[in-house]
Amino acid sequence: MKLRDRTFLLLGASGGIGQALVKPLQAAGARVITASRQPENLSHQSGVATAHLDLAAEDLDQQLIRLSESYPDIDGVIHCAGQNRFAALEDMTVSQIDAQLDVNLRSAMILARHFVPRFRQAGTGALVFIGSTFGSIGFPGYTGYCASKFGVRGFSEALRRELADTPVQVVYVAPRATQTAMNPTEVEELNRALGNKMDAPEQVANHILAAMQKDERRRFLGWPEKAFVVINGLFPKIVDKAMLKQLPVIHRFLKGGV
Repeated sequence: MKLRDRTFLLLGASGGIGQALVKPLQAAGARVITASRQPENLSHQSGVATAHLDLAAEDLDQQLIRLSESYPDIDGVIHCAGQNRFAALEDMTVSQIDAQLDVNLRSAMILARHFVPRFRQAGTGALVFIGSTFGSIGFPGYTGYCASKFGVRGFSEALRRELADTPVQVVYVAPRATQTAMNPTEVEELNRALGNKMDAPEQVANHILAAMQKDERRRFLGWPEKAFVVINGLFPKIVDKAMLKQLPVIHRFLKGGV
């Protein structure tokens, strides 16, 4: 995928992976437009345009029309925004479930619905979706997040195959645990207790750019996480047993323990 002279709409640039993507994209010669529900809270960066976009809004489709009118040269979208909540299912409110589904999955589908015909008509375009290892492996305490990220993985795969005879590229990148502000203290402590490795946002950003530049259809990050994705798909009982052993520790952190 050619990055130079391309204009990317980057979602989720207020922190974490999205924020770490801005400078590498610019260094590769791309123009960057960041969008947020509160664009005034986005850190000012030279050469980066900011726009308003509420991914959980009912009128997201109408907001996208206005955005495209303001920035008609957008020819790439990187969906890096996400909602995450570590909680038992019965402890989540309906609004917390809705937020994860709306921001993580629904917005990705509406964005693609908006941009695909424009990219097809232009003869070029790229849609990059940032998923998660938890989009392939169900993990206790992340039922809502896993549901949304499983959806993103399935959606991006189906869309890529639907557009296989068009010039529109669809890329899916699945990071493992990443050190971002989205993780509360108990999640950081849980990862340490379970021995889960966490990547810096800059590492993940480099992998995303590499996947884009190499025209990869999908990329899973981390070892042994990549192996567990395969094992979980072929022999889920093995992963069931492994997580059953971890469940007492997970329950302790779900209840606020350290």
